[in-house]
Amino acid sequence: MDKAQKIVVIGAGLMGTGIAHGFAVSGFSVLLIDTDQKALSRATAQIGKLLQDGVALGKLDSARLDATLARLKTATAIDDAIGDAVLLVETATEKLDIKQGILGRAAALLPADAVLATNTSALSISELAASSGRPDRFLGMHFFNPVHKMKLLEIIRGIETSDETVAKAQGWGKALGKTSIVVNEAPGFTTSRMSAMMGNEAMYMLAEGVASAEDIDTALRLGFNHPMGPLELGDLTGWDTRLSVLHYLHQTLGEKFRPCPLIIKMVKSGRIGRKSGKGVYHYDAEGNKIPGSGLRIA
Repeated sequence: MDKAQKIVVIGAGLMGTGIAHGFAVSGFSVLLIDTDQKALSRATAQIGKLLQDGVALGKLDSARLDATLARLKTATAIDDAIGDAVLLVETATEKLDIKQGILGRAAALLPADAVLATNTSALSISELAASSGRPDRFLGMHFFNPVHKMKLLEIIRGIETSDETVAKAQGWGKALGKTSIVVNEAPGFTTSRMSAMMGNEAMYMLAEGVASAEDIDTALRLGFNHPMGPLELGDLTGWDTRLSVLHYLHQTLGEKFRPCPLIIKMVKSGRIGRKSGKGVYHYDAEGNKIPGSGLRIA
C-alpha cells in the first residue's frame, strides 16, 4: 500500500473527523472538506487532541504528531484540489439526495481510476453509485465510532462494484489497522440493521417503563458483554441519525423497524444525544455522561 496516496474525506462531523485522523496518522495525505469552517476548526482541534493523547499514552512520538498534522489539509469546497486523490470517502448527513449531489460533483473532478466510497450506515450503495458515474469503482466503507478505537470496517458491495475495488478498500482498511468484512448490499447491511433493531427495542422498553435507562444499558453491557448499552450508543451516534436509519429500514424492511415514538419525540425536542448535550442521558461540556441523568418516563 503506497501511503503517499491522497485521501479526500467529505464531511467534518464525528465520523469524518475520525476517518481523516485515521488516514493521516497512518501516513496518508488527507484533505478534509466541509462547507462549515467552524466544523473544520473543531475537527482539526479534535484530531490534535487525539494525537496529543496518543503521545501521552506512548503510542506515538512528537515527531509523528507533527508529521500527521502536516499531512492534514482542509477546504470548504469541492474543487480541483481533489484531482489527484485515489480515494474519496463521503460522510455527509444520511440524506440520499445530499449524498448524491456531493458524489456527482466530486466524481467529475476525480481521476478516472479513483475509488469513491460512502460511510452511510444504511442507504443503498447501488443507488448512490449511480450518481457517481463509475459504479464499478464505488462501494460502502462503513467505519465505526470512535474510529481510532473500533477495529471493524464494513465494506459493502453495490450491484456493480468490482473485485478490484473491494480489494483496494480492504488494503486501505488493513493500512488503518482495521479488520474488514465484505457485505453484499442490503438495507442496513449487517451492523446497522442489528444495531437499529436493538436500539429501537431498548427505547420501546424505556417508554413502556420496563426498566430504567441505566438498567437497560447495564443489562446489555454485563449480560452480553457489549462495551456500551443500546441507549448510550444511540446518544453517541445521535438519535437524529438513528431515526433516519430507522425510517429507511421501516420503508424497506417493514413494520419490525417502525421507529419508537419516543425517538421521534426526542429528536423533535432537540434531545439528540451527546452532540446536543442531552439525549437519553445528559452530558457535561467534555461529553462525559452525567451519572443518574437517564431519561425518566412518568
